Amino acid sequence: MVATYAAVLLICGASLALGQAAIALCGVRRLSWLAPAVGLALLCAVCWGTVRLPGHGVISGVVVLALVVGSVAYLRGRLAQGREALRTGAPVALLALIATAIPFVAEGHFGILGTSFNPDMSQHLLATARLAEGQSSQLLHQGYPLGPHSIVVALNKGLDIGFVQGFSGLMIAVAVLASLTTLTAFRDQPWPLRIAAALVVGLTYMVASYYAQGSFKETMQALFFLAFVLALRESSRNPEWRRLPLRFVPAALLAVGSVYTYSFPGLIWLGGAAAVWVVLEYGINRSRLSAGGAVGGPAPEDASATAGGGGSPAATGPAAWRPVLYAVLLFIVLIAPEIGRMIDFHSFETFDPNGPGLGNLFGQISPFEGFGIWPSGDFRLTPGAGAVPALGYYAGAAFATILLLYGLVLCRRRRESAVIAGLTAAALAYAAARLGGTPYTAAKAIEVGAPLAALVIVLPLLRRPAAWLYLLAAAGCSLLALANAPVGPSSYSPALTGFRDDVGEGPTLVLASRQLLDEEQGAPYISWELRGGRVCIAAAEEAGDRPPQGVRYIVTESNHVGPPFVGLRRVRTTPSYVLWEVPGARGHTPCPLIAVRQARQGAPR
Repeated sequence: MVATYAAVLLICGASLALGQAAIALCGVRRLSWLAPAVGLALLCAVCWGTVRLPGHGVISGVVVLALVVGSVAYLRGRLAQGREALRTGAPVALLALIATAIPFVAEGHFGILGTSFNPDMSQHLLATARLAEGQSSQLLHQGYPLGPHSIVVALNKGLDIGFVQGFSGLMIAVAVLASLTTLTAFRDQPWPLRIAAALVVGLTYMVASYYAQGSFKETMQALFFLAFVLALRESSRNPEWRRLPLRFVPAALLAVGSVYTYSFPGLIWLGGAAAVWVVLEYGINRSRLSAGGAVGGPAPEDASATAGGGGSPAATGPAAWRPVLYAVLLFIVLIAPEIGRMIDFHSFETFDPNGPGLGNLFGQISPFEGFGIWPSGDFRLTPGAGAVPALGYYAGAAFATILLLYGLVLCRRRRESAVIAGLTAAALAYAAARLGGTPYTAAKAIEVGAPLAALVIVLPLLRRPAAWLYLLAAAGCSLLALANAPVGPSSYSPALTGFRDDVGEGPTLVLASRQLLDEEQGAPYISWELRGGRVCIAAAEEAGDRPPQGVRYIVTESNHVGPPFVGLRRVRTTPSYVLWEVPGARGHTPCPLIAVRQARQGAPR
């Protein structure tokens, strides 16, 4: 627990300092709640850019520390109203921490989130361990984005925080930072409503569900997408931002973070939102000009700022596009080292429509889950499959849909072009994934767009009773998802995966402790690690006096004293496991085949 929350504190603190310094360098003198997301994007870029230098993560920690110290020094005396903003942010952060602790409290221990839902984390942990040792891995070779993994390596090398605790801390930090980032949209609301809205949007049902299954990349992409949309909103609606030549730099940095977290697919949402936003802003500015700047435009005293290039890129002549050019150039420079790996990632199996399309799903999930009201602890279940009757799902989805459509109308009236553009891009991304992708990619598209759907509902309706009812219902659904999250082993060793070359197709018997199997959801984890062969899993305390018929190899935990059966030959020993061979094993085995093709359905995407 201590290591996990130390990681949370370090990631949140570094993100806030780095992000606010970057925004201040652009000319903003007030604390911006976009800073946490911008800072996390910078952390991904910095750690990935340095993790493969000598020391394999040591330099990453040193560089991040130096940047944080420099950021704090730069911000000293340059930040206005910082304490006032932090007074609002502190309760949001605290409540988000409490919400994200629910899975660990319910299970009674800390460990790998979502083990029985999704075994992907074993591959992420293996790739991180190899990265920390300066070795290659399958994910590294395939161009898989490893920015988040490099943050965990930096925590491990700098403060000896374990990989499991590092990833748990990263996932918790992302949830906290997402809730804080959402405060950007609600600065003019009373503080109780701001806090409630920030938590519901930042931890909306699908985001909470993906957190519950340990999918950190998707929650990070949802954060960067939400923050990118809010950064576009600030650049056109915030008077302090509209005058700045570098006002689009925070959005560019968020796009960099998306690339190092989600590779080129992350730009589908961000690029789509930017394109739709430019079109909408062009239409808004044409209507302003035709109406003499009176309808929905800037105040008369601010009109000169807009005419001078302080408005959107579609506002006036070529000078208005200079801020866009600065941001695009910065983006290209920062992602240039990753372009080759992005090309390699294009052939990753996720993008094969004929490949393993279900992943850990049971079928297509409903897009209505993205609207925030779905009373199920497992987002993969169909309506009525849980404790709540199907009518409850349909009623909640209908209520949320009506509010979403009404919110869209009000956002259009208020000329919330960035928010509308974000939701439009999310809808188009989902349509493309549903028509040309797989159920697995379609579900991810719903998760990434879910905070925008919640924002469209809450932003224009926050002071109305219907929104309060939505906040209560959506918060209840998110808490239900969090309470249902399984928590797996608290430690990890890549040695079990390393045995795959030794045992081949097996058959192999793994003897594990009752605590690992029952309390820590260890059976799916072990099956995933030894995929490709026939595997039996049993409690070491109930092994009996001889192995099952046909079993050729036996794996025991290293703390097991001596061979579990008579006549075994020791093959290999690691700090966590011991591999034994059963001489002369033959005959039919009851151990089931953990097929590679099946296992790939849960491969990290």
